[in-house]
Amino acid sequence: MFDDRYTLAFKRYPYKKSPDQDAATPVRHPVVVMGGGPIGVATALDLGQQGIPVLVLDDHEGVGMGSRAICFAKRCLEIADRYGCGKPMVEKGVVWNLGKVFHKDRKVFEFNLLPEEGHEYPAFINMQQPYFESFMLDRFEAMQAEGAPLEVRGKNRVENVIPHDDYVEIEILTPDGTYTIEADWLIGCDGASSPLRTMLGYDFTGKVFQDSFLIADIKMKSENFPTERWFWFEPTHGQGASTLLHKQPDDVWRVDFQIGWDVDRKEEMKEENIRRRLDAFLGEGVDYEMVWSSIYTFQCKRMDNFRHGRVFFAGDAAHQVSPFGARGANSGMQDVDNLGWKLGMVIRGEAPDTLLDTYNEERVHGADENILNSTRSTDFITPKSKVSHVFRNAVLDLAEHYDFARPIVNSGRLSVPCTYDGLSLNGPDALIGGPARSRPGSPCPDAPLGDGFLLGQLGSRFQILTIDADAPDSVTEDGVTATRMALSAADDTTGALADRYLGTTKSGVYLIRPDQHVAARWDSYDETALRAALRKACGKE
Repeated sequence: MFDDRYTLAFKRYPYKKSPDQDAATPVRHPVVVMGGGPIGVATALDLGQQGIPVLVLDDHEGVGMGSRAICFAKRCLEIADRYGCGKPMVEKGVVWNLGKVFHKDRKVFEFNLLPEEGHEYPAFINMQQPYFESFMLDRFEAMQAEGAPLEVRGKNRVENVIPHDDYVEIEILTPDGTYTIEADWLIGCDGASSPLRTMLGYDFTGKVFQDSFLIADIKMKSENFPTERWFWFEPTHGQGASTLLHKQPDDVWRVDFQIGWDVDRKEEMKEENIRRRLDAFLGEGVDYEMVWSSIYTFQCKRMDNFRHGRVFFAGDAAHQVSPFGARGANSGMQDVDNLGWKLGMVIRGEAPDTLLDTYNEERVHGADENILNSTRSTDFITPKSKVSHVFRNAVLDLAEHYDFARPIVNSGRLSVPCTYDGLSLNGPDALIGGPARSRPGSPCPDAPLGDGFLLGQLGSRFQILTIDADAPDSVTEDGVTATRMALSAADDTTGALADRYLGTTKSGVYLIRPDQHVAARWDSYDETALRAALRKACGKE
């Protein structure tokens, strides 16, 4: 199924002994990341681009096997683009914007997740997680070759962690025995079962839903299913209360069957029983090869706090949601996007330690938003009573004929970028008549600019975005500089820039954070207000 480089069979970072293992005293590292999966490697890329040394510790020696996560959203790809690996992901992935919802054998309606033009990246791509990880590892290795202070150690399993006030002590098991290092900062990206979380005695708060879903990835040639997301409620083939179909690269298709709570998982995972479901779904005479299968349960839960002193948690180690909605890896990438610039500023002495508390504030907000949406999806997909089942089906019947009912249908609200409404780093919203989509706290919407796009030119630093407004080329406040990016609405003949950033006004001034979220906005330049907003965005007010 995959190129050998994209499986565990190919050791991307085979074990080799480190000088740290023979050091007389534990070696101190600025940042240690626990876990070499997609979120751990993304964290290293973010900090490495800032020139900050990062050591990644992984108990494996390469990428994980099996498709696992397959849906990667626009915002996730925009973040990956800043790390230098977004474009190869799109080239490999299956691009899609359109989804269709069916009830039994009837199409209820279809939806377009990105109906407007003027964005560099699509609403979604489908791509097996090993590819996603490997494209980031390609960039990791390229940055190493360019001299970036990045290192990954395979077969280095963290056995014990002891937090101190000003560092973290880490005991590591290798094929050559144990050794100890120290870290100024430790970031746990070690997945849903998170050994780090267990070592430190932290737990999740949340809910496990009583239902089971069988995933089957199959390789086949098929002209019957287009490159779209198809979801069936109560499909006529009878193999599950719901079924979901996605296309992946390499002629691989993902099929999810809702199989109920009281099932014998061992029995369900037998190949002959999986094939029985697939044959009923696909119809007679379809030739396919089984690639990967698994059973999962909906879970919506998170840690109470994502920061504990000098230890942070990100991705599945910090929060879990059901797979419907593609909110796992996508929200994990937003964790990295949020933590990276803040930790970089604190390490460089540009911001107080308290800025790091806003990682917890903002990403708990994001996790709660994901959990709410995922819980609502679960309740719609899996009605909890006969009455709720009747109401659910009534909504589906109405949606087939009436527009008003279609937003109520919930086959998995798909991942969208988080807006940090009302949180502590936001400055003023003084752009009267400005679009809601670019209000403070929101991620910057993309827009076409000549031969390129806005987000690709914004970069990863504080910027003053002016549209038909005057401002100085840069403003430095308390050691932090924001540089100006001057645009005119006339630069974009499609009108998207004005629509997404000006609304009913004729000019605008935006303060943009390094993660490309809006910190504040005005209709004209106000030096006093901008300096105050810059201090606030750095956690200094």
